[in-house]
Amino acid sequence: MEPEIITVGLDGSPESLAAAHWAADEADRRQSVLRLLHAWILLAAEAPDTPADRDQNAGARQIVRRARDEVRTRHPGLQIIEDLVGSEAEAALLQAAAESQMLVLGSRALGVWESYVLGDVSLDVVGRAKGPVILVRAGDRAKPPGQERADDSTPAPDARVVVGLGLRGPCERLLAFAFDAAASRGLPLQAVHGRPLPVHAYTPWGIDPDAEKELTKEADIELRDAIRPWCERFPEVLVQQTVLPESPTRALVQTVFGAELLAVGRRLHRPLLAPRVGPVAHAAIHHVTCPVAVVPHD
Repeated sequence: MEPEIITVGLDGSPESLAAAHWAADEADRRQSVLRLLHAWILLAAEAPDTPADRDQNAGARQIVRRARDEVRTRHPGLQIIEDLVGSEAEAALLQAAAESQMLVLGSRALGVWESYVLGDVSLDVVGRAKGPVILVRAGDRAKPPGQERADDSTPAPDARVVVGLGLRGPCERLLAFAFDAAASRGLPLQAVHGRPLPVHAYTPWGIDPDAEKELTKEADIELRDAIRPWCERFPEVLVQQTVLPESPTRALVQTVFGAELLAVGRRLHRPLLAPRVGPVAHAAIHHVTCPVAVVPHD
């Protein structure tokens, strides 16, 4: 069986270089092939024997080669494919996402206002990709497989994979991705669910503790039932359940600090006029600092 491919989109930015390092670590961990992709609609068709001084694609090649050379220093044995595509970036990345185990992209931090009014290629691709898309900020460079972040070679106390679950419908692809990510890293998995309190839980003197306790207990049972089959399938993964009487977005942002990876879902089939990316995934993309995996599912 041929190894699967992990594709990283490159544009020459520090964020895309950080994404290349993250993707290389992941490909090494999974024994996959790393595909370094740069798409530019103005790429020129050239003969194989074109002299270097007449290479109109020299800048594009340099973007890919720089990423290749940096990745090679940490992963000398990794199989790498260099790919220049003469196409619009969004179309090329969507095609790559359909062909790959996962697609990895750089993500730029945005301000509170910008995060809700600006779109970019990464967000468009996340909203349309058929496979998992991982967004990595500049500086998110994990250590090579087999090494941990702490100086004493032990994992950070709070190192874990976090998955945000909505429980309003099946989310098997999201759970499969999250459990597999935790197992491949040898890390615990924290399953987080946020559920706002009903109106009757609020009283003139504050929150009714009985109503809060009842809601949390009910949600905790639902969460346990949702992840039970996956706990049985991945017995080596230590699972922690977290249920908060908060909106799903607030619950996730409050609990994700220190995580190695956050996995959130995106419904493939949404109402006609609804945004392609839901509010929880949207908030995670713009406000969570660790790598974020957006996994489409039914």
